[in-house]
Amino acid sequence: MNCYFRKGVLILFFMLFIFEARSQFLMDMIDTSKDMGRGMLSIYKRFSHIQITGYLQPQFQLAESQGARSFNGGDFSPYSNNRFMLRRGRILFGYVHYDKLERPTVQFVFQFDGTERGVFIRDFWGRIYENKFQRFAFVAGMFARPFGYEINLSSSDREAPERGRMSQTLMKTERDIGVMTSFEAREKSASLKYLHIDLGVFNGQGLSGPTDYDSYKDLIGQVLLKPYPIGKHTLLSGGISYYNGGLRQNSRYSYQMSELNGTKTFLADSSITHIGRKSPRIYYGINAQLKLLHKWGATEIRGEYWQGTQTATEFLSETPGTIPMLNNNYAPYYTRKFNGAFFYFLQNIINNKHQLVIKYDWYDPNTRVQGDEIGKAGSNTNLADLRYNTLGFGYIYYILPNAKMMVWYDLVKNEITQVPGFSSNTHDNIFTLRFQFRF
Repeated sequence: MNCYFRKGVLILFFMLFIFEARSQFLMDMIDTSKDMGRGMLSIYKRFSHIQITGYLQPQFQLAESQGARSFNGGDFSPYSNNRFMLRRGRILFGYVHYDKLERPTVQFVFQFDGTERGVFIRDFWGRIYENKFQRFAFVAGMFARPFGYEINLSSSDREAPERGRMSQTLMKTERDIGVMTSFEAREKSASLKYLHIDLGVFNGQGLSGPTDYDSYKDLIGQVLLKPYPIGKHTLLSGGISYYNGGLRQNSRYSYQMSELNGTKTFLADSSITHIGRKSPRIYYGINAQLKLLHKWGATEIRGEYWQGTQTATEFLSETPGTIPMLNNNYAPYYTRKFNGAFFYFLQNIINNKHQLVIKYDWYDPNTRVQGDEIGKAGSNTNLADLRYNTLGFGYIYYILPNAKMMVWYDLVKNEITQVPGFSSNTHDNIFTLRFQFRF
């Protein structure tokens, strides 16, 4: 009996953790001529569509100064310039059901992130596939916003330690709760097989807050060209994105950039009619990727540009996670025009185990002011209006299919302004050594 029990547990373990759950190897392990084998076969059929994957990213970082402000894993402690940390520890449970023709009908995903800082849900969604035309799918739950390239590139696959400052500011944690319809031809011979379209409606605040705090919803859409061969060894992909959302105005005070006595400044509009109206968050994005295949592996160039209007608070340009308060009153909103971009250059050397990466990104949260205009007396501008440029470069060694090492350095440059502490470039360059283990 104990022998059967041990054998049963072993087989069940493999069934839950193997990616190709229908593999002939696993079926050969089950002796269906015995009761134990027939019982295990029944369990196998029930769980054959389950997938469990995950990855772990332990890392060491060294900052240029103690207490450095950073978008590379968060700010450093006031008296520390180095740290070990678990940047991410993700476990994903997935399930896909297929019909008799082996077409997907329903998909379910649950992913959480566990580090020394706690455990957080990252994905929790379900998808229904339409199989009459094999063109449409519907998803509902918590999932990544369908905007741009970098937002939707998994942290386990991304060749830089973190997403750009603009991504982290405007779309903190990348996810939101909502519903989305997608168009994508699933037959290999379909004439539109390179086209992908998403259109969704979301709460708006993402995972930065515990609940939706107003009735306004955000509309997000994108049209994508999947990797398209434009030559024997060349692939081109890209897309355009649109985001239309906003925040309920709770205060009668609304601040917009204007000019007063020759000074660019935020001016208040205090009309009582502002209360209840929608303060805008409107973003436009465009991206493209060009990949050249060669005997070493690949050379790839990526570019992505965003611009638009962001409503936030006086001292932060990120979307509030909760209703902002000031002295027990509703805080006013500040509306800014912004732009930013991400550029990548990726080059395999020797073979596809070795990769050199260069990344440049900028985020300008207020394009109406620059340099000494920021922090100037009477301008009402501050740290939230500073432009940052980041040049990162690194080396990735793909040790094994499930393990890699990343060595990375970020050169961070802030705008030189009249804001106290930012009249020169601050010392916030970051070195990162990261390992990733994946199953």
